[in-house]
Amino acid sequence: MTGALTPQPRFPTRRNAELTMLVFAVLVVVAAEAVVEATRTGAVSSRLITYAAVPIAVGLIAHLVIRRVAPYADPLLLPIVVLLNGIGLVMIHRLDLGFEQQAALNGTTFTGQAAPSQVVWTAVGVAVFVGLILLVRDHRILQRYSYTIALAGLVLLVLPTVLPARFSEVNGAKIWIRVAGFSFQPGEFAKILLAIFGAAYLVSKRDVLSLAGRRLGLRLGTRFVGLDLPRGRDFGPLLLAWLLCVAVLVGGHDLGTSLMFFGLFLVLLYVATQRASWIVVGLVLFAAGAYVAFQLFGTVQTRVGVWLHLFSPAHNGDGYQLRQAMFGLGTGGVFGTGLGNGHPELVPLPATDFIVSSFGEELGLFGLVAILVLYGLFVARGLAAGLAVRDAFGKLLATGLSFLVALQVFVVVAGVTRLLPETGLTTPFLSYGGSSLVGSYALLALLLRISDAARRPPTLPPAALRAEAVGAR
Repeated sequence: MTGALTPQPRFPTRRNAELTMLVFAVLVVVAAEAVVEATRTGAVSSRLITYAAVPIAVGLIAHLVIRRVAPYADPLLLPIVVLLNGIGLVMIHRLDLGFEQQAALNGTTFTGQAAPSQVVWTAVGVAVFVGLILLVRDHRILQRYSYTIALAGLVLLVLPTVLPARFSEVNGAKIWIRVAGFSFQPGEFAKILLAIFGAAYLVSKRDVLSLAGRRLGLRLGTRFVGLDLPRGRDFGPLLLAWLLCVAVLVGGHDLGTSLMFFGLFLVLLYVATQRASWIVVGLVLFAAGAYVAFQLFGTVQTRVGVWLHLFSPAHNGDGYQLRQAMFGLGTGGVFGTGLGNGHPELVPLPATDFIVSSFGEELGLFGLVAILVLYGLFVARGLAAGLAVRDAFGKLLATGLSFLVALQVFVVVAGVTRLLPETGLTTPFLSYGGSSLVGSYALLALLLRISDAARRPPTLPPAALRAEAVGAR
């Protein structure tokens, strides 16, 4: 036989499958926009071209970049994001049309259109996505800079709390930075940076954290019933996370953000150590911090009061937003009023905090469940990438990023449906908002990079290839 190397088997990249699903996602968005235009104005205008071009451009640019630099990435993540981003833009435009009609009935002019701004922020998000996936060719590089990344995340998280209220406070929560007419929420980027740090830290410390400390409980024969408490010196990272979340509560009066960070750290701890005691201790600490915040701050008391006594006369003003959202969901029922046929604009902030209720009113329970299924698929594919990737850092990072999306969607939907107090968080990829959308696209880039490493076929090192060639002679 000749000395030629044994040909390596070809593995499918599934990029054509991704392209096919992107076409389907774009068709759904275009159809939704056409329905809105026809329902609200009686005809399909030239704006359909503009709002159809957005998902086409997003899908095509991102697909070409992925095909070039991450050919083995998960083929389902990008189409899901294009669909969510696209129908979110359609709903924001639909709300603009509703506000314009409201203003015309009142004899005024509406000038606060949000859809054009969302188009711009989508372009920024895609640019960040492309830059990040081109810059980070191997997700393991991030592990080397974990402490620098942690410092940047902490600065972003704490910065709004130290700024004067006129630069950082919106609706009682100091989680924004507002400069020269522009505003962004640094916590959206801080959560990704701290997820990277948490994954890197726990990879290096998980063996120590897995060791049991004191046991608290009873021994029944040969079986111990109780709780394994962590050792004092291993308790530092969790205590630090708890103090950080309490600091966010104290400085920003924001229960939602602290819940996101604390939940992220607890899940990473549990996945890394597989010790349920961390979860129990962490939940107790969070409950204690939430109780202290409730006793100290009127904003937290108001939100909890609205949650518990929504229709009480005492919360007639504070509970107006949530009551309108509940009425909208009730009006939508199972099948909804149809795109453009409802009145979601009657809910304050319907494009940001309460965009879920806007979809619930016009698409009904069926449509809302379909959107939640999309998020479920996104989270499942992210977790699958974490299971398949070979390095421990990638496993923890993919798990943390996927859990962030899952927890944020759960908290938002639970707040709108009154399962939990309303937190003011936005729905990833769906809600209006620049920082949320750009941060979500950055999260997508990292998940695609990890999934590319997970699905990329293993290659033999040069020495093994030479040995194989010699043996084939």
